Amino acid sequence: MNLRKLSFAICWLACCTIVIEAQTPAARAADPPAGSQFQAGFGKRDITPPAGLPMWGYGARHDELSEGAVDQLWAKAVVIHAGNAKLALVGLDLGRGPTWPMMEKIRRALAEKAKIDHVLISGSHTHHGPVIELTDRDGFGKGKFDKAVAYSKRLPDLIIEAILDADRAAVPCRLGIATRDVTLNRNRHTKHEPKPTEPMLAVLRFDDAAGKAIAVLVNFAAHAVMTDTKIMKYSADYPGFMQRRVEAALKTNCLFMQGAAGDMSVNAGTHSGPQGFGEYLGDVVTELAKSAHSTVPAHPSIRGKVDDFVFRSRTDFTSPRILNGYSRAFFPELTRNFVEEFRHGVPVELNTILLNGDTALVGASGEFFCNHSNRLKQRAYVPHTFFFGYCDGHSMYFPTIEAASEGGYGGDATVSPVEVGAGEQVINRALINIYSMLGKFKEHDYAPGPVPKQTASTSR
Repeated sequence: MNLRKLSFAICWLACCTIVIEAQTPAARAADPPAGSQFQAGFGKRDITPPAGLPMWGYGARHDELSEGAVDQLWAKAVVIHAGNAKLALVGLDLGRGPTWPMMEKIRRALAEKAKIDHVLISGSHTHHGPVIELTDRDGFGKGKFDKAVAYSKRLPDLIIEAILDADRAAVPCRLGIATRDVTLNRNRHTKHEPKPTEPMLAVLRFDDAAGKAIAVLVNFAAHAVMTDTKIMKYSADYPGFMQRRVEAALKTNCLFMQGAAGDMSVNAGTHSGPQGFGEYLGDVVTELAKSAHSTVPAHPSIRGKVDDFVFRSRTDFTSPRILNGYSRAFFPELTRNFVEEFRHGVPVELNTILLNGDTALVGASGEFFCNHSNRLKQRAYVPHTFFFGYCDGHSMYFPTIEAASEGGYGGDATVSPVEVGAGEQVINRALINIYSMLGKFKEHDYAPGPVPKQTASTSR
């Protein structure tokens, strides 16, 4: 029985939150021998859509169609080979991570073609990307938005191709990690002082055996919403300018993994606009990447765990009044896809990776507020911990409990339908996963959560 394919529709939502845990064979395997080869490779694909698709991110646009592109959108991948496992890290110039059906297709193809078990795909959260949720059904996209439906069908294949290219390009590798606390983001939600931020800017630099950079991965938290809302063209926003700046300076590849940006906006200062800020951030990243001392990990390994949650919803998505409200705020076809996904609760995916025994990579499928990431890093007793938001799906906003008490955009049920405290539960599970992989806990030391008695297949 595949526990990751349990139907969300049959969960006991009124009574409890259900956690379904899936652990890959790689997660259960013993550590590989010391000195096992550590490899990495890079691949990318242009995922810029044609003009004429609805644009993602701003409800006020409704179903107004794009007029072209300001700059290209990319899927960029690093695939790591360590011990007996493989990990794909992917940055997308899109508003969100792939949909659940897309993720299932991606995972199936990667497992069959390259034996890649672990996949973290993070959207940059640009609000100048295409809508990817429309589907090939009457009233859900078909007939009216056929160009968008066709793009969404093609998108998983492009992501798969980028990852497979990275896998084929893998060579013996050294890893360097550097972090710096910066003041380049600000809290856009709370009115309480001091306002929390996620100060960490992080880079993971992958070098070949000769010390030449293969790729630089950047992790930073701030909404990618600097492009003028009136511009009806695709753009990667500031992360795109940042990546191009780093690539030009270091003569390598750069990918961006968004952080816990639910309540984070850019703190641009004098560096105004997506280009001005993006290039300034790129200069800071370049300096930080140069400072990272790369080495071959002493004990290369990848351990991973996937948890699928279904949380209760604060919004009744079976209500015609709610459906009509969302349809007016966005547009009917998009709303029908969204409401169908959330009708029986809010599905959330958590990915926890322990790399080389000393680096935790945590990805979650929502807009998590910054203090979720801050507290994860404070409580994870490993040398390095990174949080990737908008990862492997999209489950709307996850405010902290105190942020939910304030309400407002990002904190109330209209855009954060998930039950209060869900984010804390996800972060706690990530911590348990990290310590379990480190051998601190055995399975019977913690509660796995209730599991429904009946099962059925699902598109997940």
